[in-house]
Amino acid sequence: MKKFVLLFYVFAALLLIVFASACFENSGAKTLTKKTNNINQVYHKDSLVNLVLLKKEITVENYFQFLDSLVNKYDSLTSYKLSEHLLVRANPWIIDTLQNTDYYRRIAQDSFVYNQKKMIVFAKGATLVIPDSILAEKIQNSFNTTLIDVNIPEFKLRIYEANNILYDFPVRVGRDEKAYLEMSGRIQDLKTKTGKGRIVNHVRNPRYVNPVNNHEYFVTKRDDERVTKLPQIPFVETEINGVRNGQLIHPTTNAVTLGKAYSNGCIGTSEADAWVIYYFAPLETKIEIRYDLNVVNKEGDSIILKDIYSKKEK
Repeated sequence: MKKFVLLFYVFAALLLIVFASACFENSGAKTLTKKTNNINQVYHKDSLVNLVLLKKEITVENYFQFLDSLVNKYDSLTSYKLSEHLLVRANPWIIDTLQNTDYYRRIAQDSFVYNQKKMIVFAKGATLVIPDSILAEKIQNSFNTTLIDVNIPEFKLRIYEANNILYDFPVRVGRDEKAYLEMSGRIQDLKTKTGKGRIVNHVRNPRYVNPVNNHEYFVTKRDDERVTKLPQIPFVETEINGVRNGQLIHPTTNAVTLGKAYSNGCIGTSEADAWVIYYFAPLETKIEIRYDLNVVNKEGDSIILKDIYSKKEK
């Protein structure tokens, strides 16, 4: 009898353990919650699952500061090196949201935006996923095989992962002329320079300076003749053939200039495309800027591009 009772209690204890374990697994990310000033930390089985913004929305002008605070806070909790780029790539909807702050996208939706910095990126209650080590490794491997490819006469910037084209963006390039630039204090060849190199710097809150007269400016006239404040969108600095020559990849506030030789040497993109390029080009990402006139179009036909820099004549 005593033996039977003992077996009964052992069996009951095992059932209780199984039941408790099932309840724990089904509880998902609600296992333990801890609140801080503006985020709700949600844990599950001792690992961070997500972050929920609780108390306030985050605008473009506070966006980078907020991301930095998250990275600084949670880097010590991950088994890998957490970074802004890794965090955002684990939450691709953030890039979509940032792209939709593009002035011309908003105008197409009958929404005039005077100051992009006041636009909301994270609404109150939005959720951010902190990637586990498996996802983090996958994203990092993607970074390691990414190439930014620019073909000047084609006015194209492509983002490759291994041999796969992820994106194909129209760009503007440097003019085929020389001019004195007050910023450098000398006559400059304004053509975009070719070569191979890497991404060496990100300017997340750029100053807008006219290189011709070296004057800083704060507003811009758009293609529709309306004036707006300048947006806060990162500039990407390149090093080509071992030289940092100030050749940047950055957005233009005049989309009509895309597909033209119009700049002072930099590679100009749309505002929306600039956000994608930034998050697919962490530091040390490889870049190649070339001048190929013989290309294959989307239909598979071989075509010869216009020689915008008259290189065949030289």
